[in-house]
Amino acid sequence: MGDIEITPMVDKKFGAIATGLDLKNLSDEEFGQLHSAFLEHGFLLFPDQHINEDESIEFGRRFGELEFGGAPMANQKKHEDGTFGKIYDLQSQLMRTNVGNEAWHTDSTYKPIASKVAMLSAVVVPEEGGQTELADLRSGYESLDEQTKELISGLSAFHSTNFSQANDLGDFPDTNGEGLYGEVYHGEAYLRPLVKVHPETGKPNLFVGRHAFGIPGLSREESRKLIKSLIDHVVSDDSRVYSHNWTVGDTLLWDNRRALHRARPYDYSKPRYLIGTRVAGDPASELSYFPEDPEAEAGRKALTEELEFLREETKDQMYGATTASF
Repeated sequence: MGDIEITPMVDKKFGAIATGLDLKNLSDEEFGQLHSAFLEHGFLLFPDQHINEDESIEFGRRFGELEFGGAPMANQKKHEDGTFGKIYDLQSQLMRTNVGNEAWHTDSTYKPIASKVAMLSAVVVPEEGGQTELADLRSGYESLDEQTKELISGLSAFHSTNFSQANDLGDFPDTNGEGLYGEVYHGEAYLRPLVKVHPETGKPNLFVGRHAFGIPGLSREESRKLIKSLIDHVVSDDSRVYSHNWTVGDTLLWDNRRALHRARPYDYSKPRYLIGTRVAGDPASELSYFPEDPEAEAGRKALTEELEFLREETKDQMYGATTASF
C-alpha cells in the first residue's frame, strides 16, 4: 500500500484515522510510525482492514504480552467450527456483562495488572446502535481547575467489577473466582491512583471509571460524589468524546492508560460480533498488587462492605440485585 496517513479526528482533542496501510503486513518501520501516532493521539481508527482472529492476535502482540487475543465479543455462542449458535438471553451472565460495558470504563483495572492497549475489529454489526465510544482522560485532567487537581493529587480508589455490576445494574455475579467469569468477578479490589502519569508519554491523566469506588480517607458519600463528578467532567465536552459507528472491516485501537470507553445499546435480539484483543500492561507501571499480597486485604474488606450497601440500594435496578443462573 501507499504511505501511511494519520489524520486527526475533526474537532476532537484526541484520536486519528490511519490509512494507507495493511495491518496484516506491517513493516517494523510502519509499526514504529503507528506506535508514535498511537501515543500522540490516544486511539487510532483503521478502516477497511477486515482482520481475522489470528491476525488480531499477531498485530496485538507487537504492543506486548497479550491478556487475551482474537476473542469473540459477540452476543452468541461461537462453536469450534466458527459458526454461531443462538443469541444469548439478557438474563445470562454474558449479556449482563455486555450491558455493564455500556458504562464508561478502562479495561482490567479490576485485575492485578491493568491493560495498556485494547483493540476491536468489526465482523457483524447491527443496523442501528452498538457504537463504541471513547473519552479522553488526558484533556479531562488538563481542563480541571487547580483546586480539584490539588484535591485528587494524592487520592486513590479501589477498582472492582463486582462493584460496578452491582452499582450500575443490580447484578451480583458470584465472587468465588471459579468458572467462565472467575477472572472478572473474583471478589478482589485493586487500589489505583485517581491521577495516572502515563508511563510512555509522561503526561498526567485522570484514571477513573465505572469500576472505581471507595476512596480511602473519604466517606462513602464523598467518594461516590467525587468519582462521579470526575467521570462527568471528562465526558461533558464533545471535543473529549468520540462515538464510532461501526462498519464491517473497521479496527479500533485505544490506549487504556489514557482513554475511557463504553459500548452503546442496540437491538440485542440481532447478532453483533467484534473480535477483541487486549494487551497486558507493563508490571512496572500497571501493577497494583496481587491477591496474596498483604495490601489486598484492604480491597477485599472495602468491596465486601460496599456490596452490602448495594444489595439494599439496587433492588430497583435492571437486574434487581440478583445473580445470573447461567
